[in-house]
Formats: sequence, C-alpha cells, structure tokens
Amino acid sequence: MGLTAYRYCLFMLLVGCMLVALSPVVSSPAFAQKAETEGQGDGLVSRSDTDTSSDLEPLDPDKPLAELPDFGVEWPELDAPTPGSPAPEEPAVDTARDVEMDRRLAEEEISEIEDQDIRAEAEAELEQGIAASFQPGDSLAERRYELEFNGLPDNLSTMFNQRFQALSALEEYRGDEANFAQIKRRAETDRELVERLLRIEGYYDAIVRNSFAAGRGTDIDVTIAVTAGPQYQLDAITLNGLEQAGGSDAEKFRNAFGLQSDDIINSDRIMEARARLDEEMAENGYAFAETAEPELTVDHAERNGDLDIVVTPGKKYVFGSILMNDTELFSADHAELIARFDAGDLYQQSEVQDLRRALIATGLVSTVTLEPVAAGDEEGVVDIAASVTAAPLRTISGAIGYGTGEGLRSEVSWEHRNLFPPEGLIRLTGVLATQEQSGSITYRRNNFRRRDNVLNGQVALSNVDNSAFEARTFSVSASLERQSNLIFQKKWNWSAGIELLASQERDIDGNIQTTSRDTFFIGSLPLTLAYDGSDNLLDPTSGFRLSARLAPEASLQSGSFFYARSQIDGSAYYPVSDKIVLAGRARLGSIVGAGSNRIAPSRRLYSGGGGSVRGFGFQRIGPRDVNNDPSGGRSLVEFSLEARVRVDAFGGNFGVVPFIDAGNVYTNSLPDFTGLRFGTGLGLRYYSDFGPIRVDVGTPINPQEGDSRIAVYVSLGQAF
Repeated sequence: MGLTAYRYCLFMLLVGCMLVALSPVVSSPAFAQKAETEGQGDGLVSRSDTDTSSDLEPLDPDKPLAELPDFGVEWPELDAPTPGSPAPEEPAVDTARDVEMDRRLAEEEISEIEDQDIRAEAEAELEQGIAASFQPGDSLAERRYELEFNGLPDNLSTMFNQRFQALSALEEYRGDEANFAQIKRRAETDRELVERLLRIEGYYDAIVRNSFAAGRGTDIDVTIAVTAGPQYQLDAITLNGLEQAGGSDAEKFRNAFGLQSDDIINSDRIMEARARLDEEMAENGYAFAETAEPELTVDHAERNGDLDIVVTPGKKYVFGSILMNDTELFSADHAELIARFDAGDLYQQSEVQDLRRALIATGLVSTVTLEPVAAGDEEGVVDIAASVTAAPLRTISGAIGYGTGEGLRSEVSWEHRNLFPPEGLIRLTGVLATQEQSGSITYRRNNFRRRDNVLNGQVALSNVDNSAFEARTFSVSASLERQSNLIFQKKWNWSAGIELLASQERDIDGNIQTTSRDTFFIGSLPLTLAYDGSDNLLDPTSGFRLSARLAPEASLQSGSFFYARSQIDGSAYYPVSDKIVLAGRARLGSIVGAGSNRIAPSRRLYSGGGGSVRGFGFQRIGPRDVNNDPSGGRSLVEFSLEARVRVDAFGGNFGVVPFIDAGNVYTNSLPDFTGLRFGTGLGLRYYSDFGPIRVDVGTPINPQEGDSRIAVYVSLGQAF
C-alpha cells in the first residue's frame, strides 16, 4: 500500500510539472483579447502565433528563457521633446519599502557589479548607510557614468539613434551625479527601450543586457550589450478592400504601397507605405479614402509576419465649388481665382494643400481649414469648405542698419493689408538716415486678376545727399510683377512697369569743373526677368540665380534724349560639406545712348558698399571729380567670392564668412576690366528663425585716395 501511494504521488508530481512547463503556450479568451487590442492607437497592431510543431529546436539548459510572444508592439513616442517642454521625470524611488527590503535590494545590486574594487566600496558604503539609518537610494555614493553600446546592428536607421537620444533616461541625466541604484534603474529603463526600438527595426528576437564596470576615477561605465538575432521578414501582405477602386487604379495603388513579401519587417516603412497609399488615392480622385491601422501577425517560429490593412477607397470625385464660411476678408470667387484647380478637374489633395498655403501667403488669415464635402445635388462632385481665421491686418514695423560710407539708416512703416478688399494693401514708409530722408505711399494688390500677379503703385518724395550726388526727387511709379515670397519661392520672376520722376540734382561739369544744380524730368520703362534655381530665398546653399534688367529712359534737360540702362547679375552656391558653402557672384552693367555728363547723377552706375564691393565705402569705387568725390560712370563690373562656414559652438547658430570682392566703374559704355579694386574681410552670421543676420568687416586691398581702411556692414540676409 505504501509503494502504491508513493507511485501515485510521483505520477501526480510529474503531471503537475508538465502542466507548469506547458502553461506559456496555453491561450485563454482573456489573453487572446489582449493580443488583439494591445498597441492600438500607436499606428500598428501586432499579434504573435505559437508554433507547436516538431521542428522546434532542442531545449538548451544554458540558453536564457525566451520571452512571451510579443503580442503588442509597445511604441515609444516617436517625436522628440519640443523645446521648453518639461524633461522626463526621473524613475521614482519607492519610499514605502521598509529598510530591510531596501537593504536586500541593495545587496542584490552590489552582487552584480563585476569590478571587485567598486563592489567592495559599495558594500562598505552600504554598511555605513545601514548604521546611519539606511534610506532608500542612499546605498552608494554619488557618481557619474558613461554609456556605450556593444553589438548594435550596422543596418539600423537614423531614427533609432534619434529616438534613443530623445527617450533615453541615461542620456537625459548624463553628466548628473547619481548613486548606483539610480544608474541601474535608468539602465534598465533604457534596456527595455532598446528592445522596443529594435522591434521597430524587425529584430524580434533581440537579447539586450546591461553591464557595469569601473570607469575613470569614481565614474561607472554602463554598457548596453545587444545580441540582435535575425530580422523578421514580411510574408503575406493583404490590402483588403483595395479592389473596390477598380482594376487600373487598384494596381496603381498597390504599386504605390510598395512593400513586398520577403521585405524586412520595419514599422516605420509600414507606416510610410500606408501614407503613400493614402496619398496616391487622394491624388487620384478618392477624396474620402481611408486606411485602417495596419495589423501585423508575427510568427516567431518562422521569423516572419503577415501584414493586413483594411482599405476603403470610396467613390471617385471631381472638384466642385469653394464654400466660404466668412466673406469679410475675401469672397469665394477670389479664393477660386487663387486656386490652381477649376470645377470639373479631378480631385487632388495636393491642389487643396496648395490652396491652403496660398491663402496663408496673402497675410490676411492666420489659420485655414479646407475640408472636402460631397455636393448634395451632383453625383461624383466634391466641394471644398473653407474655414478661415483672420490675422491682424495692421502692422507697424521698423528697421535699422549701418554701413561705412552710408552711415546710420532707420526706417519705420505702417501698413493695412486689406484696406481695399480683396488684398488691397496701403503702406506708409518713412526713412531717416545720415544721407537720406524720404517718405512714400505704396499701394499693392496681390493676386491681381490672376494668381501670383501683383499690382504696385507708389508715390515718393526723397532727399539724398551723399558723396556721389545730391538729389531732391519726386517720383510716381507703377508695375505689374510676379515675384517670390517666403512661402512660395518661384523659379521664374518678372516685372514690368513705368516710372516718372522730377529731380533737382547737384553735378560737376566735366569741362569747366564747376558745380551746377540742374532739374531732370525722366520717364523710364523698367523690365526685369529672373530665374531662381537656388534652394532657399534668404540663405541659399546650392543652385544658382540669374537676372537681367533693362530700362529704356527718356530725359528732358536741355533738350530731350534717350538712353538705356541694363544690368545682368548671376550667383552660384556650392555645398562643400554640411558646414561649408562656397558662394560666388558676378555683375555687369551698362548705359548706352548718352554721355555721362548728360545723364542725371542719380541714374549713373556706381560701385562699392555692403551689397557691392565690400571694404570700400558706399559708391566710392570708380571715377572721381575734382573734389575726390565719385562721379559715376556708364559701365561697371563686380565679382564676389566667399566661404560660408557654420560653426558648432553656441548651438550651431553662428557662422564665419571670409570673403574677397572686386569691381570697378568705367566712363565708357562697355567695361574693359582694368583697374579692378579689391576688398577682403571676414563676416559673422547669426542664423535666426527668419534668416541670417549679417555683420561684415572689410578692408580695401588697393584703396584710392581718401578711402577708409575699415568698412563695416550690418543687414538681414546673406550678401547675395
């Protein structure tokens, strides 16, 4: 009887052990529900399959226990903390534990330290802490630490490092002193973070361990060691519902999705593929197309996964009308004039986004919401409902600058951007400077009769008194133009206009060398054409620009005569590296049809200054009169070369710019490139959010008599 009872107990013990061993692969309804719901809302739902086939590898008693199937991919917050946001909180110490529990925890942590010296010191500090009424977190002295990785795969995307830097507890508190318990908690948090980030890259079997060793002095070296394992691949890819779009469209959308079987499972690429699919449908008339969150079923035994996405294309639409909720700023008709699409065109989401940017560019609205709504009375037609919030329409602004030879210059202006709706701007401007005093009234209407056309009109009165000439001028001008702005940088720009002016100017007669004051009545028809192939309006780093200006003019002064002023400008930008850009500029100018002594001094060509040849004073290069003042000429040539070097100090917002410029002005109508004046120097740049702020200090290499040895220029934007 005793033997039978013994055998019965042994049998039950074996059965119990088998049940315990099999329990990780037994599923229950509650566990299955977790597998289906965990991770939703983060963009990707992940499931795992359990394989009980006989192909499993034999058990290795020395191999670490495998983790439970990853039924929910825990997504980290993918966006780095925004400036000014609160820093992640330090993992909290559980102050509710009693002293005995803390002591045991500290002993366990100390026993894992590989370095004997650190372990002995830690044990001594622990005993001292116990004698002094041990408190949580006081088991070790304060130390600093260094972090390194070991075994990270070489093919990780740049997002891995960016996310780790943004979310890492060790990186957040790097440089701060902490005891070993705190360092270990941070390392454990980061170990889990690395596992999640590796799963995003397809490494579902990665093993991540932490180790600690003595560093320099009392520092601790923290190593996150990674055994990545294989990357899982996609197996079956199912886009349920895509066939509703029709044969040719469905095939186009599938190709746009891009992912194929045997591609590496990468969560970022899956979300990018989903975004491409959404964009392709929205660009081909499917205004209300939707895609559900991707669902990934991971098979750890086969090391692959099945991807399922439910797609609802809906109907295909064409554009209808634009509906405005508020017509105080402008009407729906004006919005339709700005839009690049017409009623009946195939719906495209990019055209809707372009309209949104164009409405923002008017300066009249601060926020714009554009939503497609199905037209109630027309099948297959979608209207665009526009909801706008008005921006402040009045602005007072000011500017101040300084240039050697020009002196101080201050400007103040007031404008109302919609005084004459729609988009009718009035601007009042006043200038008070060392060598200039002026006032003007400007009228400007954006999107005049068609998108991007700008109508300008101006009335101005000015008094200019510099070393080259003295002029009191009244002018009236008007023009029609198509120019770039900070939101839309256009490749081609042009303008055509008319200018009428009356000017009383001081001049020196070249024959008898006497000063005279003459009145000029001038009519001009300025024309410009420009191509902008650069990558940025205010701070270009690559590409080139070309522009040409022609202005036929008629002058009434001691009889009438005609002449033409022309100028060609070109600049190029070449990135040597991420930190260095080489920039070059050339300018040629010419006046034909009249001699210098007949042309008003203010209409002649001059060179020198911050936007010309740096190192020389404003307009100081070229022919001089008997008073050693510049007299201008009928042709000019200028060249500039500079290296724009950004420095890493001060957050990378500063740069230095060594430069060399050259140029000259000639009395003939064509330049002969002789007697070039050279200037060189060094500039400082501060790269603000609205463009670089420029400070250039130059010196002339071969100055003329009376030229200053140092010239300083301050302005917004690069020199060219």
